[in-house]
Amino acid sequence: QPESEVFEITDFTTASEWERFISKIEEVLNDWKLIGISSGKPLEKGIFTTGTWEEKSDEISFADFKFSVTHHYLVQDPNDKDGKEELGEDALPLPMQDLLCMNNDFPPRAHCLVRWYGLREFVVIAPAANNDAVVSESKCNLLLSSVSIALGNTGCQVPLFVQIHQKWRRMYVGECQGPGVRTDFEMVHLRKVPSQYTHLSGLLDIFKTKIGCPLTPLPPVSMAIRLTYVLQDWQQYFWPQQPPDIDALVGGEVGGLEFGKLPFGACEDPISELHLATTWPHLAEGIIVDNDVYSDLDPLQAPQWSVRVRKADNPQCLLGDFLTEFFKLCRRKESTDEILGRPAFEEEGKEVADITLALSKLTEPAPVPIPKLSVTNMVHSAKKKIRKHRGVDESPLNNDVLNTILLFLFPDAAEKLVDGFENRASTSAGNNPPPENEDYNLFSQFKSAPSDSLTYKLALCLCMINFYHGGVKGVAHLWQEFVLEMRYRWENNYLIPGLANGSPDLRCCLLHQKLQMLNCCIERKKARDEGKRGSMSDRSPGGASGDGAKGGDHSGDNPDKEKEFGKSWESWSDSEEEYFECLSDTEDLKGNGQENGKKGAKEGSKESVNLKPEGRLHPHGKLMLLHPGEPLYVPITQEPAPMTEDLLEEQSEVLAKLGTSAEGAHLRARMQSACLLSDMESFKAANPGCCLEDFVRWYSPRDYIEEEVVDEKGNKVIKGELSARMKIPSNMWVEAWETAKPVPARRQKRLFDDTREAEKVLHYLAVQKPADLARHLLPCIIHAAVLKVKDEEALEDISSVKKIIKQIISHSSKVLRFPSPEDKKLEEIIAQIMSVEAIIARARSLKAKFGVEKCENEEEKEDLQRFVNSLLEQPEVSVIGAGRGPAGSIIHKLFVNAQRVPVLPPLEEELRRSGSQEERRQGVQSEFPPPTGREVILRTSVPRPAPYSKALPQRMYSVLTREDFRLAGAFSADTTFF
Repeated sequence: QPESEVFEITDFTTASEWERFISKIEEVLNDWKLIGISSGKPLEKGIFTTGTWEEKSDEISFADFKFSVTHHYLVQDPNDKDGKEELGEDALPLPMQDLLCMNNDFPPRAHCLVRWYGLREFVVIAPAANNDAVVSESKCNLLLSSVSIALGNTGCQVPLFVQIHQKWRRMYVGECQGPGVRTDFEMVHLRKVPSQYTHLSGLLDIFKTKIGCPLTPLPPVSMAIRLTYVLQDWQQYFWPQQPPDIDALVGGEVGGLEFGKLPFGACEDPISELHLATTWPHLAEGIIVDNDVYSDLDPLQAPQWSVRVRKADNPQCLLGDFLTEFFKLCRRKESTDEILGRPAFEEEGKEVADITLALSKLTEPAPVPIPKLSVTNMVHSAKKKIRKHRGVDESPLNNDVLNTILLFLFPDAAEKLVDGFENRASTSAGNNPPPENEDYNLFSQFKSAPSDSLTYKLALCLCMINFYHGGVKGVAHLWQEFVLEMRYRWENNYLIPGLANGSPDLRCCLLHQKLQMLNCCIERKKARDEGKRGSMSDRSPGGASGDGAKGGDHSGDNPDKEKEFGKSWESWSDSEEEYFECLSDTEDLKGNGQENGKKGAKEGSKESVNLKPEGRLHPHGKLMLLHPGEPLYVPITQEPAPMTEDLLEEQSEVLAKLGTSAEGAHLRARMQSACLLSDMESFKAANPGCCLEDFVRWYSPRDYIEEEVVDEKGNKVIKGELSARMKIPSNMWVEAWETAKPVPARRQKRLFDDTREAEKVLHYLAVQKPADLARHLLPCIIHAAVLKVKDEEALEDISSVKKIIKQIISHSSKVLRFPSPEDKKLEEIIAQIMSVEAIIARARSLKAKFGVEKCENEEEKEDLQRFVNSLLEQPEVSVIGAGRGPAGSIIHKLFVNAQRVPVLPPLEEELRRSGSQEERRQGVQSEFPPPTGREVILRTSVPRPAPYSKALPQRMYSVLTREDFRLAGAFSADTTFF
C-alpha cells in the first residue's frame, strides 16, 4: 500500500528559537551601529565623573522569555572618533585598552561595571522583568554562547554582558572580541570572605594563578588600593538645633523661634556618616607588604584622601513640618462651628434682630453715641456664650497666647485712650510707602500679601497655632476672634492696621482684598459719621496732565465702578436719607433734606443760570466756561466704588449675560455710566450754565479737538469741537448729559454703599472654614518660607541653593497665580522648599563638625569653607594635602575622638591583649577603626595562553566589605592559533 511508504521529513533549514534569539541580538547591534572597529582617544583623568553617560534600551525575547538590551556609553566629542586612520591593523580594541587605563579608578558615581572594569561603553542583556532571573548553569552558558556567536558574526568590539542570578547580586558574565583577541569577563560573589583573601598577598596569588602565565619571571603587576573608613559616631558634637520652647512662645522671643516668623533648621543631624577613602593609586608589586601578619597600609600615609558624606534620609526639619502641617489643613472639611462645638449661638433669631437694630440705629436722624451700639454688646455676649458652652478650660487657645497674638496682629489696640487709638489707627493703616525691593514685591508674583501686612502676619500666626497650639481647633478659635475684632472695628469706626490705603490691591490674595475693602467701608463710614467731607476728594488734580489722567481713568475704571450703582436702583429699600454721601455744615440733619434738593434741581433746570454754584473744589486754573466765560471749577465728585476680584468677576458675568442685542448693549451702557452721570451732576452743580463741551474739556480732554482757524477779519482764532465719537447720534455721553441734574455730590445717591459692602465682607469672613482659610493664606506661608530660606542661605552662601531658590520662585509664581491651584503642584513647591532647608542644615552641620567658624587662619578658613561647600555639591571631594592638610587633620581628629569611646577598664585590658586580627595586623593605627571596605585593582599585560602569544591586558578588581566579597576579572587571550 502506498500510504505505508510515507515518511516524515524533518526540515533542518527552519530557524530554531536559539538562532532567532542570536539574530535579534545582531539586529540590535546593527541598529545601534556598534559593529566594526571602535575608536577613540585614551580616557582623560576624571572623565567618568565629569562626562555625561547615556543609555539606549530595546527588548528582545528568547521564545517567550523577555530580555532587555541596554547600551551604556560615555558621550564623546565627535573629534575623538577620527582616530581610525592612526590605528594599526593589530591595535587592540578600545575596551581592552581601557582595562589598563589608570586615570579613572574608583569613580564616585558610575554603573557598577564601569567601577569594576573601567569601560567607557558596554551592552547589558538582562531579564526584562524585575523578579526574573537566569539561575541554572546551562541557561547561563546558552546565553553566553549566544553573545559569543553574535559578536563573532557582527564584528562588534563593544563588550557584551549577560546578567545572571537575582538582580540584587549584580552578577554579570560577558565577553569582548577583537581581531584575533578575546577578553572574558568573569565574576565571583560570596557572602563570607575566605580568610586567605582578606589581604593583598592572597589576592595577588589568585590573580597570578588565574592568568596562568607561561613566562617564568612574571611581568610586574601594578596595583591600586583603596581603603574606606566610616565615621558614624560624632561623639563630641551634639546637634546644634534646639527645638523651639513652646511654653515660652508667649514671651515673644523663643529659642530660635521669633514670634511672627517661621522657624528653620533640622531637628536631627542631617549628616549621618562620613566616609573617608584613602587611596594608593599606583603601586608596583613588592613595594608594599600586606599579609595576614603585617600591613604597610597606614591611612595617614596614603597619598590621596577623598571624603563623601552620607545624608540622613528625609531629616525632620522645622520649616518643612510647619508647611506640611499647614497644607494638611486645606483638606479638612469641618466648618468653624463644627470644630468649636455648634450651639455657640443658640438664640440665633435674637442675634439677627440685634444686628438689624444696630443698622437702623446707624441711620436714625438723632445723633447716636457710637460706642454704645448694641453690636459691641452683642459681641461680648457672644463671647460669654461661647465660653459658657465650651467651658472656660476647654478653650483651644489659652488667654495669654490669644492676647499675645491679638496684640501682635493689632498693635494699635495697646493704646487705651480713644484719641491715641484714633491716631495710631490712622498711621498704622499703612500710609508709609512700601520698601521697593525684590523680596518685598514677591507678593505680587505669588498673589499673597505684602510682608508687613496684617494678612501676612495672620497667616504666620495661624501656621504657628496649627503646629503648636491645638491644631485645627486653635485655628478656628483664632479666626473666630479675628472676625469678632473685624466686626468691632467696623461698628466703632476703627481702621484696621497693617493694610495699604485705597482700593483693594488685585495683586494680593482675595482675603487681603476683602480686608482692604472693609477698611474702605470703615473710612467712608467714619468720614460720614464725623460729618466731614474727607471721602469726597477730587479725582483729578488741576492742569493738563491731570486732565489726561482723568480721561484715562474714566475709560479704564468705569466698568468697575458702575455695577453697584446699576444694581442699587432696585435693591436699595432703605429710607431715602441712606443715599446722602454726607451732609453739609449748613444743612440741618432733617429727613426732608433731599426733597428740598430735588425741588431745587427741578426748578433750576429751567433757569439754570440763576442757580447758586454748589460743591466746588477749586478753580481749574487754565480753563474758562465757553459761554458765560467764567472760570471753570473742578467739582467735588464721588469716589468710584472699590472692588475686589470676585466682585469684578461677578460684574463682568452680569455684563456678559446681557448679550449683544441692541437692548442689552443699551442696558450695559446704562449700568456702566452711573459714575459718569454722578460726575456730570457734580459738574453742573459746580458750574451753572455750563455745556457738554465744558465737561468734556475737563473730563476727557482728548475728546475735545482744537484747531487754529482764520476768521473774517483775518485774525487767527482757536476753534474747538467735540471729537467724532462724541457726535455719534444717541451717544451715551449726550444722553447722560441731558438727563443729568445739577446735584452736588453730597446730595447724590451713593455710588458705593459702604454699609452693605461691609456686611457682605463680614459675612464672607464669618463663613470661611479653616480649610478655606488655609487655601487663602497658603501663598502667604509659601512667600514667608521663601523669604526665610533666602535669609538663611545668605548666611551660608551656597551657590546651588541660590539656583534652587530662583526655580522655586518661578515655579511658585506660575502655580499660585491661578485660583485654586492643584494639590500636587503645591506639594511639589513645599517639597522643593524642604529640600533647600535640608541642604542648608547639612551645610551648618558640616561647618560645625569641621570647625569652620573657630578657624583662626583666614586662608585655612576659606579652604575649609570651600571644602564644606563642595562636600554638599559633589559626590566625592578629594582632600588637599591628604592626611596632612587642614581638612585632613580635622578628619583625623574626628576619627581619633570617635575611637576614644570610654570603655570599662577590664574590658579594655582584655581587648588590648587579644585584639582582632585586623587590629593586630595594623598595629599602631588604632586611631582609625578597621576599614569598612577594601578595594584593590590588579593589572598587568601578559601573553596568554602560550609564551609566543600577543601580550594582552589582564585585570582583576576585588571589593571586600563586612558581608560581601566580590572578584571581577577580565582575562584576555590570543585566539589566533587557538
